[in-house]
Amino acid sequence: MSNLPMEIVEMLGQTIAKVVPVTIVLALVFTALTHFWACNPGKPWWRKREIVTDICYWFFVPLFARVFRIGLLVMGASFFFNLHDADEVAAFFDNGHGPLSTLPLVLQAILALVAADFMLYWLHRMFHGGGFWKYHAIHHSSEEVDWISAARFHPVNLVLGTIGVDVVLILAGISPEAMVLLAPFNIFHSAFVHANMNWTFGPFRYVLATPVFHRWHHTSPEEGGNKNFAGTFPVWDVLFGTWYMPEGRMPENYGVDDQATFPHEIAGQMAYPFRRQASAPPA
Repeated sequence: MSNLPMEIVEMLGQTIAKVVPVTIVLALVFTALTHFWACNPGKPWWRKREIVTDICYWFFVPLFARVFRIGLLVMGASFFFNLHDADEVAAFFDNGHGPLSTLPLVLQAILALVAADFMLYWLHRMFHGGGFWKYHAIHHSSEEVDWISAARFHPVNLVLGTIGVDVVLILAGISPEAMVLLAPFNIFHSAFVHANMNWTFGPFRYVLATPVFHRWHHTSPEEGGNKNFAGTFPVWDVLFGTWYMPEGRMPENYGVDDQATFPHEIAGQMAYPFRRQASAPPA
């Protein structure tokens, strides 16, 4: 008989043990950097009105991602490779499989980083339209964008976004070790682009996403909210016509159109897409 509750409790303990030291390091780094290079004046991140909500996301998302990533990989192994035994599935994915697994680990990591960013660019554009926006609106709901805002995502957004892309890459043959190799960069860079900093990287702004580049994406659609979809490499925005970084200006106001009625706590935000759908008038 499976002891699922205990397994989840164990995962929670492991997640907290990993997230706490990472959070402390990021908090110290971005507190120092923001002190010297703030983009927008105002309260420090720890005095944000919705700081408790963002902290809840910061710890909830890694646990949710781990559980669903494992579940989707098991389902994928069963569907695509006819594997059903748990140990057999673990062994199959352990070092990758197929041609991609024969590449050096660093090359696998680079390939995964570029491929993931390309897929996430298009998925991000998808979430800004039609019925998907109500899930992605949670991420855009913060009026005080800072490094700790990086984890504010609805589970549906996560499953169809970063978690789904990770699963696709591992199913394609990329070794999980390559994904682990990328994890420190992905965590730091995600926090970095959300940090309240005025860095643009000058001529290198097209090479790597920066805080100013991404903060324009968190403004209203009329300002730049429907631009700058790339998470890591702005070249996708340049190639596909969604690049936006006006000279001599900095983004100032953030949030969503219905900010006045948008829930501030995590439970309300989890329910928001379904409440909105239920209350929407028939087409």
